[in-house]
Amino acid sequence: MQKIDLNHKVIFVTGAAGFIGSNLVKRLFNDVEGATIVGIDNMNDYYDVSLKEYRVKELEAVSLKNKDNSWAFVRGDIADKAAIDGLFCQYHFDVVVNLAAQAGVRYSITNPDAYIQSNLIGFYNILEACRHSMDKQDGGYQGVQHLVYASSSSVYGGNKKVPFSTDDRVDNPVSLYAATKKSNELMAHCYSKLYDIPSTGLRFFTVYGPAGRPDMAYFGFTNKLLKGETIQIYNYGNCRRDFTYVDDIVEGIVRVMQGAPERKKGDDGLPIPPYAVYNIGGGQPENLLDFVNILQEELVRSGVLPQNYDFEAHKQLVPMQPGDVPTTYADATALERDFGFTPKITLREGLRAFAQWYKDYYCK
Repeated sequence: MQKIDLNHKVIFVTGAAGFIGSNLVKRLFNDVEGATIVGIDNMNDYYDVSLKEYRVKELEAVSLKNKDNSWAFVRGDIADKAAIDGLFCQYHFDVVVNLAAQAGVRYSITNPDAYIQSNLIGFYNILEACRHSMDKQDGGYQGVQHLVYASSSSVYGGNKKVPFSTDDRVDNPVSLYAATKKSNELMAHCYSKLYDIPSTGLRFFTVYGPAGRPDMAYFGFTNKLLKGETIQIYNYGNCRRDFTYVDDIVEGIVRVMQGAPERKKGDDGLPIPPYAVYNIGGGQPENLLDFVNILQEELVRSGVLPQNYDFEAHKQLVPMQPGDVPTTYADATALERDFGFTPKITLREGLRAFAQWYKDYYCK
């Protein structure tokens, strides 16, 4: 593994106004010195844009308080090749973290174009820019030293073997979203092999937390309960999810950014792909009904919902939806082995933080 000191580096974070991206940028401001951090986001309306604007304002506030690092935010799309190439030429990035993607399993069933544009064409543009960064090695610039990118637990599809291991075959996606994420891993492997680009894919498992994505179950449930509507619990409650709090995800990303797969030559004199894939998940899948009960308790505790709220009257058990899987369960032993990290924040701690944020943001 090649160690990378993030201090005084030029770091590119795509999807910087997104849930994980914005939290990563805040963490980098706290952890590194003398860095130039550049973020890009197309600010699309897949969910409430005002939430993305809120995150961007938070980043601007953090950057004003932290004078050790510089911050630049670009409203742009990674599917715009000219824009991406221009940024790589302007900034000479050392580390790239690609978090920009069209997310959501069910949305991919009705809106496939968005996934092709962002997750395939956009990721291709990032790979090409990383490749050509190697052509600009002058004045001490070495090109991109490490590409870290978001994959997803969705790549495991209907895998019945648990926990899910990165050694498992993942050739049977059950959604286009999952197929694009698996494609990202294949494309990155190809570029690592052909152009000696160190790349690491991270398979995220059901990320949640304050200022998260409103299309995620915990956020959608809260919105509906607050309006007095009924929440639908799929597969009659017999779903298990390996929920991972956003701070744990960010901790994993930051550690991985600092450890690039090592460049080596094989017996044939050609590069052995400097390529790796890791799971980041809590390793403790929770039953969806237990999850809902904890969420309800924390919403009452924070004052989002009244003490006498009739939860049973607002629950409906329904069949599994197309594209969903009954269980996600991460085997994260490789992450612990190589980076000394395992997610630690409990579901109750995480949902308590979300409920308090929700009250402060929506219930003023």
